[in-house]
Amino acid sequence: MMKAVHGKRQREPVKVDLALQGGGAHGAFTWGVLDRLLEESWLKIEGISGTSAGAMNAAVLAHGHAQGGAEKARVALESFWKQVSEAARYSPFQRSPLDVLLGRWTLDNSPLFIAMDMAARLFSPYDLNPGGTNPLRDILGEAVDFAHLAESPIKLFITATNVRTGRGRIFRNGELSPDVLLASACLPTMFQAVEIDGEAYWDGGYAGNPTLTPLIRECDSQDTILVQINPVERPGTPRSARDILNRLNEVSFNAVLLKELRMMGLLRRVAQPIDEEGARWASMRIHRVASSVMLDLGYSSKLNAEWAFLTLLRDEGRKAADAFLAEHGDDLGQRSTLDLDILLEGV
Repeated sequence: MMKAVHGKRQREPVKVDLALQGGGAHGAFTWGVLDRLLEESWLKIEGISGTSAGAMNAAVLAHGHAQGGAEKARVALESFWKQVSEAARYSPFQRSPLDVLLGRWTLDNSPLFIAMDMAARLFSPYDLNPGGTNPLRDILGEAVDFAHLAESPIKLFITATNVRTGRGRIFRNGELSPDVLLASACLPTMFQAVEIDGEAYWDGGYAGNPTLTPLIRECDSQDTILVQINPVERPGTPRSARDILNRLNEVSFNAVLLKELRMMGLLRRVAQPIDEEGARWASMRIHRVASSVMLDLGYSSKLNAEWAFLTLLRDEGRKAADAFLAEHGDDLGQRSTLDLDILLEGV
């Protein structure tokens, strides 16, 4: 087998899966992580599970990769986020002059954001946006060739939540479309539910952010790299209404993921898993790329798509991925670097 360069030495290629969380503009952090990982020719991406912004990153990466490998994927990701930023220049949600002056990326002091935040508690998207317009639809149509995603060698698993049943649905390569990606990112207080095959769908984060099960069942790789942008732990107790809602969303969007990780931890404690699938769960090696910087970013900054902010998050993502590779690159293909036993404490 051909060896790839890792640092100043050669190493065998390692097949990995990626699990990408959602989080609006914070998904630019994931863009940075992916940009750095794609520089490593020894990392072979087999599958990607993504939700919301993670779903969009996954589809754009797979599209670019199918067009011309890792470098083309990097170009496609940058182009996508640039288009998002260009569209946001005409958004009514902009930072206030005070926040710009103080160098804060929040929209908390933006009069229009405050008005929207209050209106969302009284009116639905069907009242405020009866046409159901979403500028991301056109951007996705330009950024991804959905007709050819079915031929991509990278397996995609995109999660959306069925409004009627409350269950998550996993969409695979051949089923993907702009509507599927918009459904995966459809926050019900901001956007109308997206109808697919006669069913209405909301944000996939309610059912899996992201879902690990298809990576384990349908991929050969035993290494999954989780790119986490929603903090699991946050110090202190939120007291303002906005902070309470922000923390509630973080807890809700991490809940299913934590359950799947706990399942892995429990199965590892079983000497002989009861069946083949149990053995696959128990043998998975889990790794995580995250950054403490995300703790300092509140809910409103997820709507901030200024290019300076997106590139700041991209650079932070690259830095986090670089630190992960430096510390755990040699562990990929060998051992898990996320301590699942910690997640079992108190269970």
